[in-house]
Amino acid sequence: MTDVTGAPADVLHTLFHSDQGGHEQVVLCQDRASGLKAVIALHSTALGPALGGTRFYPYANEAEAVADALNLARGMSYKNAMAGLDHGGGKAVIIGDPERVKTEELLLAYGRFVASLGGRYVTACDVGTYVADMDVVARECRWTTGRSPENGGAGDSSVLTAYGVYQGMRASAQHLWGDPSLRAKRVGIAGVGKVGHHLVEHLVKEGAEVFVTDVREDAVRRITERHRDVIAVKDTDELIRVDGLGIYAPCALGGALNDETVPVLTAEVVCGAANNQLAHPGVEKDLADRGILYAPDYVVNAGGVIQVADELHGFDFERCKAKASKIFDTTLAIFARAKEDGIPPAAAADRIAEQRMHDAARARRAR
Repeated sequence: MTDVTGAPADVLHTLFHSDQGGHEQVVLCQDRASGLKAVIALHSTALGPALGGTRFYPYANEAEAVADALNLARGMSYKNAMAGLDHGGGKAVIIGDPERVKTEELLLAYGRFVASLGGRYVTACDVGTYVADMDVVARECRWTTGRSPENGGAGDSSVLTAYGVYQGMRASAQHLWGDPSLRAKRVGIAGVGKVGHHLVEHLVKEGAEVFVTDVREDAVRRITERHRDVIAVKDTDELIRVDGLGIYAPCALGGALNDETVPVLTAEVVCGAANNQLAHPGVEKDLADRGILYAPDYVVNAGGVIQVADELHGFDFERCKAKASKIFDTTLAIFARAKEDGIPPAAAADRIAEQRMHDAARARRAR
């Protein structure tokens, strides 16, 4: 069923009526000359201008792209709130295979659409977009972060994203095993791309026993050639069944925790960089029922957004790293709140983030 615009009715229902909706603004962008088709979703600006990356992905259809933008934007509201940033949540998706359709003209057209929002949305990199792309977008839009140092930016944000996930792992270890050390712990990483390969470096340095998998053989080979002790497994299905796995780190696309994977997961902790790891509501309870500790994805992967937010004020790496280090304390606080309220950690994180957004919105109305 479609509405009067031809859009699937379930998309509009999600936007206006469901608990997953509540978005302030959704912009559909099209530039026929360059072939650009994009969606910009602003979930909340209660804490400040919406901040979130641009995903470039070959979605099966437009409805799937809109749904992804809505979910990702909502996640950014919670991520930015928990990171203590004065930013709301937004996200953009560009429809298409970046290897085939990404051009300078398309990125410039996209930059003009972002600029047309007048600063309500600040963009950055995500899956399928890179620092060089943001340099192009920035030529048409000053509300662009994740640029190269040569163009006034901070460069690759995956470095601090991985560092934040590492801090989340240490906090999980402290909570569950009474010691933040990951030495000799078996850690499985699904996805060793932009973020995952940096995460491997932290774990290897600490002496963890690392298992990896990725759909790209070259990504795995880069890791195993550099670190001979890292063990490559065939696929994620094999990884989540590794005997004695302490921590599972989903670091690719979302939905990794679902009705098929949770029942067979051998890990005691899930802590990874991927966004939207829970495939649907209720999975967080399934994890808790199995005694698996879940470190909420948008909390532990906030290092990157901390970096790009800092770029707006004159980037300082050490200042950002110090902020990202606090992910350790934030994660512990979430576990404590979850225990106190008798709820899963994901629900506890949501409550804390929602309270901050609510308080900010109320303060704004009172002014």
